[in-house]
Amino acid sequence: MSEAGELTVTLFRFGFLILLWVLVLSTVGALRRDLAVGRRNRVGAPTAREIRRNPELMEEPPPARAAARRLVVTEGPLAGTNLDLAASPILLGRAQEATLVLDDDYASGRHARLFPQGSRWFIEDLGSTNGTYLAGAQLTRALPVEPNVPIRIGKTVIELRP
Repeated sequence: MSEAGELTVTLFRFGFLILLWVLVLSTVGALRRDLAVGRRNRVGAPTAREIRRNPELMEEPPPARAAARRLVVTEGPLAGTNLDLAASPILLGRAQEATLVLDDDYASGRHARLFPQGSRWFIEDLGSTNGTYLAGAQLTRALPVEPNVPIRIGKTVIELRP
């Protein structure tokens, strides 16, 4: 190989090495930023040290929620239907194996799933065609459901009730 060819190959090797280091350093920087987010204090919130010195700065605990005990269909073809909640997940959709079979043209076979996590209930869309809406906002991930907050699947609206 000629000297010019060897020089070109060497320059490509160094360029590739520099690009690899840039990738590694940017990855490490992103990881450090992501990990630092959890350590940041909310603006205006007292620090742990301030709370130890002045216990009256501690925030009041959130009020206790009434636990949901039943699922109620408030709108749609099944309006008025009640379903007692247990410790098992509830499958919502048109499929016959669903816990609550929805007679709704806009519902998918396996549309959404309500599931308990501790003392709370969560809803997740199972890749439905028309989406699942919690309080008017379309779900993009599993979210907690508070009692009396409407969940819309097609023309059907359901709520958890205490």
